[in-house]
Amino acid sequence: MSGTTNLRVTIWNEFRHERNNPEVTKVYPDGIHAALKNGLMPFGFDIGTATLDEPQHGLTEAVLNETDVLVWWGHQAHDEVDDGIVQRVQERVLQGMGLIVLHSGHYSKIFKKLLGTSCALKWREADEKERLWVVKPAHPIVAGIPEYIELEKEEMYGEFFDIPDPDELVLVSWFEGGEVFRSGVTFSRGQGKIFYFRPGHETYPTYYREPILRIIANAVKWAGSERGANPFYGNAKPLEVIAATKK
Repeated sequence: MSGTTNLRVTIWNEFRHERNNPEVTKVYPDGIHAALKNGLMPFGFDIGTATLDEPQHGLTEAVLNETDVLVWWGHQAHDEVDDGIVQRVQERVLQGMGLIVLHSGHYSKIFKKLLGTSCALKWREADEKERLWVVKPAHPIVAGIPEYIELEKEEMYGEFFDIPDPDELVLVSWFEGGEVFRSGVTFSRGQGKIFYFRPGHETYPTYYREPILRIIANAVKWAGSERGANPFYGNAKPLEVIAATKK
């Protein structure tokens, strides 16, 4: 694990909508992963990308072993992600790799596997105003963010969101239609830190917005921060025996 500077980040994206939906192509001509990479580069990360249709979905053991934080965007092809790759990602998260799950990635195999629930929610595709309210202003993920961010058009996600109670609730959304949603939540699994962040429907230019990119960058730094000592598992010697062998 490197420090909070020069973190090694891999951005994973299905890269399907951008190739088969002209409306999405207009917004993200090179893919959501490319837009995120360009937007996050000024924060000093070492960034690579991976997509669904690459061999092993671009998530080889070598790639994951060199990744401090994995950013995940998926939507229409969750079921096409190989279970063996999901297991590989889970193992890396438990070992300490950070995971940032964006928008419809809530229904990805990896997010559901790590959280152990359906991760289902209600949704509505409509041009609705969204206000993202900061409800934990001291948290590093929202450093430099005003008390709320207003997005003129976004897809609605509404409660109930079937996730375990999060470690921390950082952001809550209000939508023009009246719904609210837990839009920024943290979890820990093993040695890994996880952040789910709701905004980012593929037909809206959300990932060009500076406050949204800043939150993702802050989350990368938080998820990639240094850990304490690795836990020991198995048959343990008494501490006095260990101390005696060191004399």
